[in-house]
Amino acid sequence: MKSDITKPSMRFDPVTLEIIWSRLGSIVDEAATGFVRTSFSSLVREANDYAIVLTDADGNSLTQSSFSIPSFISTLPRTVQHVIRMFPRETLAPGDLIITNDPWLATGHIHDVSTVAPIFMGGKLVAFSAVTSHVPDIGGRVRSSDVPSIFEEGLQIPMLKLIDKGAPQAAVEAFIRANVRVPDATMGDIWGQGTAHEQIRNRLLELLTETGLDLAALSAEICSRSERALRDAIDALPDGEYEYRMQHDAFSSPLTIQCKVRVRGGDLHVDYSGTSPQVEDKSINVVETYTYAYTAFAVKALLSPDVPNTEGSFRPLTVHAPVGSVLNAQHPVGTGARGQIGHMLPPAVFGALGPILGPRRRAEGSGNCVVTLSGRHRGRQFAVSSFVNAGQGASAERPGFSALSFPSNLGNSPIEIIEAEAPVIVNGRSLRRGSGGRGVHPGGDGLRFDFTYVGDEPVSCSFLMARRVVPPQGTAGGEAGLPARLEINGELRDPTSVKQLRKGDRIVLETAGGGGFGAPQ
Repeated sequence: MKSDITKPSMRFDPVTLEIIWSRLGSIVDEAATGFVRTSFSSLVREANDYAIVLTDADGNSLTQSSFSIPSFISTLPRTVQHVIRMFPRETLAPGDLIITNDPWLATGHIHDVSTVAPIFMGGKLVAFSAVTSHVPDIGGRVRSSDVPSIFEEGLQIPMLKLIDKGAPQAAVEAFIRANVRVPDATMGDIWGQGTAHEQIRNRLLELLTETGLDLAALSAEICSRSERALRDAIDALPDGEYEYRMQHDAFSSPLTIQCKVRVRGGDLHVDYSGTSPQVEDKSINVVETYTYAYTAFAVKALLSPDVPNTEGSFRPLTVHAPVGSVLNAQHPVGTGARGQIGHMLPPAVFGALGPILGPRRRAEGSGNCVVTLSGRHRGRQFAVSSFVNAGQGASAERPGFSALSFPSNLGNSPIEIIEAEAPVIVNGRSLRRGSGGRGVHPGGDGLRFDFTYVGDEPVSCSFLMARRVVPPQGTAGGEAGLPARLEINGELRDPTSVKQLRKGDRIVLETAGGGGFGAPQ
């Protein structure tokens, strides 16, 4: 028997809303579990570099998988909205699956592949599911911060149908397979995304059939409540304008992130005017959607962390980054290393709002280092990326966490997986004791990662490392953390360019420690 929860004369009572909202969350979490278990890539299985989102028919986000990367929470719904713009709803059909890795339409760099599927019920489009994950390889040069343009970064997949009315498009798969180093693993993860879409569709239709739910009405209610929660939290802040300035190591001269936050009633605006221009010969540029995503994450984490993320959660927020700046870079600059800059945005927002946050005030931290190895070993091609996390900034309430990927939530790649997928021996991985800045509450410690390359053939190895020159700063008198560093065979090296490793080469990298809070006693 169908319930009457969506009769026009009724409102969603809190208990019913909580039950239905939780069921929507369980739908995407179940799909996420299936995706992780079927994934070919340790980037998904071990490092958590993926996300799944369910939206309504207009592309408004309703819920996302529990372990979603924070940036994906905002970028994936934007991708759905681009799908609606480029494939009008009347042209979509059951069984369609749209794919892209366009940084400006999706997650900000081509190494993430995103897929979107329309969900129909009784011939009516009622929702979209969206999945993204960092694929094992996308071709081009080995991912590093030294790639000057997107044309050298790898295969660009325009927004097109991978499946058309249930029929896989063999030509699309052939183009992808022909341009990547590990085609079976890459396509395995992409088809795993397709399975996740199928799970979401089946479970959502079961829910809608069981309850007679009007998903559009539920979406309006959910988004309204989450919007109200954030507006109330913003309204509790004192009106005013608050600024913070950060610097990134960059290459020839430091890049500047200038952040101004304006609070007016229940609205909050973040303006990055004064930020450095885009970098024409490096891949550290950030596209607008990624800038918005990590700004939104910072605001939501500070002010309304307990309310589930939906489209409404971010309506009180507006973000401006000047066109052509490093935070609103334009095609065709490289964006593959966009996390080096994008991960600085939450600390910038935290720093700007710090004077009015009280116990929520936090020092700067560092995100992670990405080590990528690519080459041949025993007659086969391999491409492996591993994450090495760093120290979080301390807060007014507690020390920073050590070995944490913040503001992202990527996992440290397990040693056993690294050794199984690449010809390396890990000599040790441990906390870099004392690397967190001193303070009343010290910053979190970074990691020390020590490995030796043991393959017979030379391979390419890159390191996405930030905070080498300008370490995470402390606040309220706390000291800065120690900067990151890289050694190869005992020699201090600049990680910017791709290195050629030969058998016996030993690499030691140390990630930065977080800033401390409060003057040390």
